[in-house]
Amino acid sequence: MRQELPERHTRTGLFRLHTDFASSHLKPRRTVLVYLPPGYYDSPDRRYPVLYLHDGQNLFDGATSFIYGQEWRVDETAERLIKEGKIEPLIIVGIYNTGATRLEEYTPTRDKRGRGGKGELYSKLLTDDLKPFIDRSYRTKPDAASTALGGSSLGGLISLWVGLQRPDVFGKLAVLSPSVWWDEKAILKAVTRKLPLKLWVDIGSAEGDTALPDARLLRDALKDKGWKEGTDLAYQEFDGAQHNEASWADRFDKVLLFLFGR
Repeated sequence: MRQELPERHTRTGLFRLHTDFASSHLKPRRTVLVYLPPGYYDSPDRRYPVLYLHDGQNLFDGATSFIYGQEWRVDETAERLIKEGKIEPLIIVGIYNTGATRLEEYTPTRDKRGRGGKGELYSKLLTDDLKPFIDRSYRTKPDAASTALGGSSLGGLISLWVGLQRPDVFGKLAVLSPSVWWDEKAILKAVTRKLPLKLWVDIGSAEGDTALPDARLLRDALKDKGWKEGTDLAYQEFDGAQHNEASWADRFDKVLLFLFGR
């Protein structure tokens, strides 16, 4: 009989796991994994900014990642930068995707094939259900300026769309390798005016023929509405970077430094 190999968990630091998180807007229950910064329980009066990230199973633990053993190393990167005093200590909330409904939930519009389009309901899950729960359960700074949302690929797409709709909730966005292509680049039409958002947008040069020019279209759309590179917009292209967790892990320190740097 074949013996299954034991899972080799790679989480670093302090975590709290919430399984079967229920939403009033979307039926599938999901896991939420919360990273707490060093010293969280030693400073009972201190409050912390929060970064919400999609595809939570890929962020902290190689044993749960979509590609086994390949994760973003969010925890290791945050621990290092916090201990070095380079970023403000923060809480990071990893929201697991539900697998079969990921595409539906991470897309704000339906494409011509009738796929997707539950992004608004997912947005309400974030703003009406999850964020209030996190603010009740942890010592957060609940204001928009202290609250970030991020993800990669379709997770980058939905992060940008939610931020554009709800800048009163999320004041910072991490948009890695966004799926600008979705629904004939409909996300570009969502950039209608300048908003009080601090934006990180990036792309790798080895993500396919259209990814780089699409990301540049998004950058230009943001700049046309008033975002300024070097102030409230960071746009980065990474030579040789691919569309996978290893590439996002390699540059996640830069994301944290831009959004939460001291």
